[in-house]
Amino acid sequence: MEKEEYKAILVGLQMNEDISYSMEELEGLAEAAGMKVLGRMIQNLERPNNTTYIGKGKAEELAELCSNMEADTVLFNDELSGMQLRNLEDALNVRVIDRTILILDIFAARAVSKEGKLQVELAQLQYRMPRLIGFGKSLSRLGGGIGTRGPGEKKLETDRRHIQRRMEDIKTEIVEIKNNRTVQRAKREKSGLPIVALVGYTNAGKSAIMNKLLALVEREEKMVLEKDMLFATLDTSQRSIKLDTNYEFILIDTVGFVSKLPHALVKAFKATLEEVNYADLLLHVVDASYEANNFHIEVTNKVLSEIGAGNKEKIVVYNKIDLVEGEVLPSGDTESIYISAKRGDHFEQLVDIIKEKLFSDRIRAKLLIPFGRGDISSYLCEKALVMSMDYVETGTLFDVELSHADYSRLKEYDTV
Repeated sequence: MEKEEYKAILVGLQMNEDISYSMEELEGLAEAAGMKVLGRMIQNLERPNNTTYIGKGKAEELAELCSNMEADTVLFNDELSGMQLRNLEDALNVRVIDRTILILDIFAARAVSKEGKLQVELAQLQYRMPRLIGFGKSLSRLGGGIGTRGPGEKKLETDRRHIQRRMEDIKTEIVEIKNNRTVQRAKREKSGLPIVALVGYTNAGKSAIMNKLLALVEREEKMVLEKDMLFATLDTSQRSIKLDTNYEFILIDTVGFVSKLPHALVKAFKATLEEVNYADLLLHVVDASYEANNFHIEVTNKVLSEIGAGNKEKIVVYNKIDLVEGEVLPSGDTESIYISAKRGDHFEQLVDIIKEKLFSDRIRAKLLIPFGRGDISSYLCEKALVMSMDYVETGTLFDVELSHADYSRLKEYDTV
C-alpha cells in the first residue's frame, strides 16, 4: 500500500522581519514530513488577524488557489489558535496545518527512544489542550495524518481531565528516566572524562562529524544514523572517543535546532538537551554551503541561551565545504574551523583544536607507583598520556601527563 502524499501550499505572514529564510525552512520541513509543496503565499500585515490569521480577503484568495492547484493541505509558517484553525478549514475546505503541528509530527515519526516518544506525546498534548474548545471538526480531521503520527495517533477525547491525567503520567515517567540519566551522568563524572557536545542547526552535519571521528578511532560499529534531511537525528547519542595519545572524551550528538521551535518542544526536550549544560566544550556545527548560515547561527545561539548553555566554550565548525564553490577562506577567528565531514578535509586540525581545548591544562609528573598498586598503573596506562615507564627496585616509575583531578588523587606518588 503506497503512503499518501499530501500536496501543500505554504503560507507566511510578513510583519516586521524578513521571513524568506523561515519560509525556505518550512518547505524543507514539509518535504521531511513527506509533503509535496505546490506553491507559496505571503501576506503582509502589521499583526495577525485574530479570526483567520491572514484576513478574510486573503483567505478567499487562498481558497481559490487551493482549488486551482488541487492542493489538499495548507501549511502555515506560524502557530495558529484553535479558532483560527477551525475558521481556516471552514473557509478553505482543506486540511490546515501550522508549523508547530508539522514539527511535532516529524518528531513523532522519528523518535526512537522511550523518552523521545514520551516527550513528543507530552508536547502534542500540551499543544492541543488549549485548543480543545473551538477546535471543532479540525480535531477529528487530524486523525490518521500529519500532526497525529506516532505516539499522538490515539484519538484524543475532549475530556480535559483525561488528557490532564495522561500528561501527569507522562511527566512522572520522564522524571524516572531523568533520574536514570542522572545516575549515568554521575558515572561519567566519576570517570573524569571531559564531554564534547555537537550542537547546531538541523541537517548541518553533526551526526556525520560524529561518525567521522568514530571512523578515525576505528569504532565504525558505533556509528549513528546520518541522513540528508531535517531532523534525521532526534535522540541524544553518546560515544567514547579515545585518541591515539590516550586522550579520551565523551562525544554527544544532540537534536538539531530550528527557528520558531515550538515552546512545548523546548520545554519537553529540555531534559534531553540539558546534557549540553554538562559539556566541557561545544562544537557548534554550521552548514558552510548555506548562503544564509548566519541565520542558522543566530537561531542556535538563541536556543543555547534558552537552555542555559549560552556561555559555554565552543568551536564553530563550518561543515560541508565540499559543497562550496571556490576556495573557502578562514574567517580569521581562532575559534572556528572549516571542514568536510564527507571528504574528511581538515579533520586532523579539528582533533588538534579539541585536544588543545580539553587537555591543555594537563600536568606533567613523574610518579613512582608501588608494585602492589597495579590498579593505579593500569589506570595510568589507560587514562593518562604515558611518556615513559621504567621498572625500578621499589615500583614502576611513570613519566606521565595527566589531568589536575588525577594528579590530585595521585600526588603522594610524585617523586619531586
